Amino acid sequence: MSVDSKKWLLLIHQIPPQPNALRVKIWRRLQHVGAVAIKQSVYVMPLSGQSREDLSWTLREIVEGGGDGSISEACFVEGLSDEQIVRLFRNARRSDYENFIQEINNLFGDQYSGQSDPKAPSSKGPLQLSRFQRRLDDIKMIDFFHSPERTTAENLLTDLKNHLFRQSPPENPRRMVFGNWSGKTWVTRQNIFVDRIACGWLIRRFVDSSAVFKFVPEPHYTPEPDEIQFDMYDGEFTHEGDQCTFEIMIQRLQLTDHALGPLAEVTHDIDLKDRKFAHSETDGFCALLTGLVAAHPDDDRRMTEGYRLFENLYTYFERQTQK
Repeated sequence: MSVDSKKWLLLIHQIPPQPNALRVKIWRRLQHVGAVAIKQSVYVMPLSGQSREDLSWTLREIVEGGGDGSISEACFVEGLSDEQIVRLFRNARRSDYENFIQEINNLFGDQYSGQSDPKAPSSKGPLQLSRFQRRLDDIKMIDFFHSPERTTAENLLTDLKNHLFRQSPPENPRRMVFGNWSGKTWVTRQNIFVDRIACGWLIRRFVDSSAVFKFVPEPHYTPEPDEIQFDMYDGEFTHEGDQCTFEIMIQRLQLTDHALGPLAEVTHDIDLKDRKFAHSETDGFCALLTGLVAAHPDDDRRMTEGYRLFENLYTYFERQTQK
């Protein structure tokens, strides 16, 4: 966006002192959309259709919460200059980029020092990379004037990607060559729910579109030579540490699709019930899966219907990351 435009949108608002939660909520929303304060209760954004929409929704929340406000188009004639306002935006994004850069540098430091815990979130490979990429994309969306620190952050993320995929994955006696996974029968426990349905979707979407599934009554099972177990005690893919099978499968496949990150986090929270990631979509998706299980006691039917649910949620997250 050009500094020469000299046109801005101002949100001028009043929020009642109580409840304090409304004030905090509005402050967080304004931070999220990239607005900066030029004085108390006066926020500015570059003039654009997206900025107008973001501030309009914010103003609606203020009014519904008992406050008041207005949105105006403005040009600054005296006092603040356009260059000073641009500097405010760049300073705000500089802080975001510096925190981002520091976290990646910390991750590099842990790995090079050999102090990294293989079960820690910072060692989750593709999932960690996906989260960093989404975070950088979010910062860039509100970096209206291309802060100088952006290039450093982008280059550092590229270095992280190269580092992660230059390293050989840890030896695992159950690990198989990718090409050997096609044409196999995938075995898991009966009465499938979120983790096993998610894995079935991942297998059919990224590994073998015609994969065959076998559901067995016992957690311990002796597989045939052409069978692969998942979400089983002795399976090739199963829970490890605080990660569900779906998360482990994404890592082993070395998938870096950005939409898989939030999809894995929703699956994790439903399966492990720890609300670690707390996505807004989690409760609704859990309700859909619970209804699916109640309506279809047959596991084959659950897998077929569940595939559609996961495909829809994946498409949703894919569009979110593209935005």
